Amino acid sequence: MWWNGGIGTIIGREVCTVDGPGGTIQLDQDQIANASTIASVADQTELPARAVTVGLATAMQESRLRNLDGGDHDSAGLFQQRPSQGWGSFDEVTDPVYASEAFFSALVAVDRWQHLPVTVAAQTVQRSAFPDAYQQHADEAKTLTAAFTGRRGAALSCAVRAEEERSQTIDPTGLTPRATTLRTAVEDAWGSQSLGGFAPGGVTRANPSAHNEGRAIDVFFEPYDDPQMRHRGWALAHWMVANADQLDVSILIYRDKIWSARRSPEGWRDYVSPFGDPKDPTQRHLDHIHVEVV
Repeated sequence: MWWNGGIGTIIGREVCTVDGPGGTIQLDQDQIANASTIASVADQTELPARAVTVGLATAMQESRLRNLDGGDHDSAGLFQQRPSQGWGSFDEVTDPVYASEAFFSALVAVDRWQHLPVTVAAQTVQRSAFPDAYQQHADEAKTLTAAFTGRRGAALSCAVRAEEERSQTIDPTGLTPRATTLRTAVEDAWGSQSLGGFAPGGVTRANPSAHNEGRAIDVFFEPYDDPQMRHRGWALAHWMVANADQLDVSILIYRDKIWSARRSPEGWRDYVSPFGDPKDPTQRHLDHIHVEVV
């Protein structure tokens, strides 16, 4: 069947979709990765979902969520920030993390920013020649925010080209280099996590598993029946999908759902564990994300 640029498991083009009450948004890999960075920076600085919405709407207007090398005058980056206006050096404003931090720092300095319309909050920071332009992106920004803050589960999926698995040496932590890269990227973006599924020297499980090969990590969110833990789990799962192409993610399983690179045109699918008790929260991955890399 046709699905977002593919037929069945054949990828026509790499594209990401985000579902929300207002419909479906499609973005390419670069755009969705940049959007995920904006959301993760807001999370790291403990800002509410409203900040994510304002930040995304602003970047959608200023750069279409692309990290641009130039723009009007000396503007550059996701937010088209100008070094000559004190936003930082060119290298800084074209670093998505720095640019997002700078934007949010300016946003929270705006009096009662949480209560302002999106376009007013954005314009107060940006001082654009088109002050009303940001509002046209508000609804799409809200849809993206619901996914990136985990308030809407299994809402973000990317169709990617799957790579072949390759034999890799396990490092002293018990992970392959690609799994270590994923772990580092996750904790850089989201802070320290409750991790499992690997150990120095490797792990041995009775059932054949990517854990035995050092290619899998479990990220725990407990108690699993706490809505906040569920939201955080989906937020991270969506971030992983958004960056799956760059981080070589091959499989994600969370809360009875599975996403895999090989079947990525199908999006998130229902998952039933082939092992153990199907009512067990751990077997259903209610309390953790299972993520594998190639």
